[in-house]
Amino acid sequence: MSEFHTKTWGRRARVTTVVAGIGILALVATGCARGANTGGGDASGDAVAASPGITDDSITLGITTPLSGPTAGPGTCTVAGIEAYFGAANAAGGIEFGDGNTRTVEIEALDDAYDPQQAAANFEQLKDSVFAMTSGLGTPTNRAWREAAIDDEVPQVLIMTGDPLFSNTQESPWQLGFVPIYQNEGAAFGELLAASGEDHKVAILAQNDDYGEGYVEGFKEAIEGADNVEIVEELTYEATDTSVDAQLTELAASGADVFFNAMSITPLVISSLQKAQELGWLPSWFLPSNTSSPTAILEPGGATAFPGVYSVSFAKAPASPAFAEDEDVQDFLTNLAEYADYPDMPAFPHCMWSYMIGGTLEQVFAEMTEPTRENFMEALRTVSDYQAPLMLEGTAVDTTEDGQPAVSSVVVQKYNGRGYDTVEAFE
Repeated sequence: MSEFHTKTWGRRARVTTVVAGIGILALVATGCARGANTGGGDASGDAVAASPGITDDSITLGITTPLSGPTAGPGTCTVAGIEAYFGAANAAGGIEFGDGNTRTVEIEALDDAYDPQQAAANFEQLKDSVFAMTSGLGTPTNRAWREAAIDDEVPQVLIMTGDPLFSNTQESPWQLGFVPIYQNEGAAFGELLAASGEDHKVAILAQNDDYGEGYVEGFKEAIEGADNVEIVEELTYEATDTSVDAQLTELAASGADVFFNAMSITPLVISSLQKAQELGWLPSWFLPSNTSSPTAILEPGGATAFPGVYSVSFAKAPASPAFAEDEDVQDFLTNLAEYADYPDMPAFPHCMWSYMIGGTLEQVFAEMTEPTRENFMEALRTVSDYQAPLMLEGTAVDTTEDGQPAVSSVVVQKYNGRGYDTVEAFE
């Protein structure tokens, strides 16, 4: 087994803390040409002080994410995928960095239970012992310590929130999101519906925060000017709600044939699918990518009762028959079981996303010529058209466009009873 450890991880708890260098020192400006300092020095030949969390032999990454509570399923995946990727890389000898050193990658993950205050406390606990924070799930939880990360100049990168705030380099210089912004997903649904050429009435239920607002904003912009699409009812719910039955009852009475459900809470999506059937309301559904799991959500929700359930994706689904023999998928499942102690077929796409994050970080590490957070952020912005493991055809990682996350391209898919099929038109 490799030297790969997780501080808090589902079935086990182990502690590994790596503190590199001699503390937090002023970073040396890195205005020299990339590649000139393979020995880790500046242009004058002087040594550059390493940032916390990195030595010549290892680098430590931190994660705060929900490992308990209603979002524990996808939250656990945010650790499992990256653990699988770097566990395999460590076992093969480590990652070669641009400064000439080969390092193992260690992970410290803490549970925030999708609670913003706990997420902020986790960041304070981790910030001086990890090199960068990554992979964690949630808009409110990541926002809770965003300002602190900027103040402390700690990278908060390739995180799982579609909040566009994290992809604006002017307002958020130490952050970068990984998954498509919510507006991108919402727009993909709207474009598909507008292009159908048939008249549709749409009911909307959205989470009453930036998450829900972003999806609805993108959807509305895409259908603007489309005479065949009419929004007939629009309601919201709170992320802390335990039931949305009242909203479903009101929406069912609207007569809508399409339901745009911008919801992030797994149990509420399942109960919404079930309640709609109980009411005899069977519209086509649009679901966000992070709450569209076939096995964890659609199957228990009885999604086959509806004429179509659509979502978007940029990752191959291991459970889909189309990818049963795919080499990327086979490697991923092997590494997931061996290095993340996750032997089951992933029920959430977050497992695949964090595996992709591992591959993307390896690309960034290869461009780092200095062991500093500042140089890491510079290198992070150089990834272009990278086909990360598990990426669907037509999508890619590109960190060079301001205002966009690492992944901004998606494809629309329709649930087929087991997995998803890519579609070109609304059916």
